[in-house]
Amino acid sequence: MTASEATGNDLTREADRIGAKVAGPAAGEVDRAARFPSEAFDALREASLLSVLVPSELGGAGVTVGQAADIVFELGRHCASTAMIYAMHQIQVASLVRHGRSAFFEDYLSDLAARQLLLASATTELGVGGDVRTSVCTVERDDAGDIRLEKMAPVISYGEHADGILATARRAPESPPNDQVLVLCRQPGLTLEPISGWDTLGFRGTCSLGFRLVAECGPEHILDDAYADISSRTMLPVSHILWSNVWLGLATSAADKARHFVRSEARKKPGVTPPSALRLAELVAQLQRMEELVRGTARRYDQQCDDLDTLAGMGFAIAMNSLKVSASTLVVDIVNRAMAICGMAGYREDSPHSLGRILRDAHGAAVMVNNDRINSNTAQMLLIHKDD
Repeated sequence: MTASEATGNDLTREADRIGAKVAGPAAGEVDRAARFPSEAFDALREASLLSVLVPSELGGAGVTVGQAADIVFELGRHCASTAMIYAMHQIQVASLVRHGRSAFFEDYLSDLAARQLLLASATTELGVGGDVRTSVCTVERDDAGDIRLEKMAPVISYGEHADGILATARRAPESPPNDQVLVLCRQPGLTLEPISGWDTLGFRGTCSLGFRLVAECGPEHILDDAYADISSRTMLPVSHILWSNVWLGLATSAADKARHFVRSEARKKPGVTPPSALRLAELVAQLQRMEELVRGTARRYDQQCDDLDTLAGMGFAIAMNSLKVSASTLVVDIVNRAMAICGMAGYREDSPHSLGRILRDAHGAAVMVNNDRINSNTAQMLLIHKDD
């Protein structure tokens, strides 16, 4: 079955299989060594899952963002680093699909589907304080019209393993910092020089080193729309939807471990309900709350993704910000509840109920685009936003 023939359910089942058989068994070693989950991505390429958002006429599966989110969720249940890399890749693919309308980008998307190319992102930059809507670096043009871009990026996740990188930059040297474009950087005109390492508490397999990025290419590598439009219509909402499904996968995995622990306790004393069963009921209620939030928002985005007025609205941006903050808070709460249920069995690293890696990954959710920054932006919008 080719990617264009597969349904969303087929692809989700395949992701679950890859998660259980490939990504999950390697997750511990990926975490310990802070290495790229190469075996998982070999399997994802073999299953043509890197091109699910590419339109079917270009060789992809043409699924919705919500269906891609289901794939992210299945991977997140088994290996958060694999799921996060996959999510970040699909954010870039969505940006190309929705904003790279030229024949050049259509050809590139066809090539991506045929060769299962992996895309990364370089939107952060030293000197702008984490504000991705501001750039120091700029697109420079030579007499022939070809462009050059040099960027000091504190984080390019899995940059050394990517086939292409979408980088933000000022449109021209005379442009203000917020007049940005998005540039597809790829070999042979791409150079990455590491400037920092990656030794973190969680999401260690994302290999999010810092780099000096230098790209030389033709002007056709610049996406058609301004980055401000790409960000508000696609990159921001798709990021929050797919990331929240990584965290939902983590929360579900923690809940599964707690459920198995309670059942094992119940088998020791048949007919007696373990005290931890009450805590499990409370955990499941929180998980259901998170599921409704995450999946409901994905459904709403799929329904509204072509309504440009809605996507440009302040209410939409507030809803997307709220999704990120709420989901990243809920995942930590749910994993903490699972730890309380499993007790020492969850605390131990050599236990089948171990929650150590899940807990460390869960805490990455709030600091990956810091919740304080997002809440500050939301607060400013709420001062002037009028409910419909």
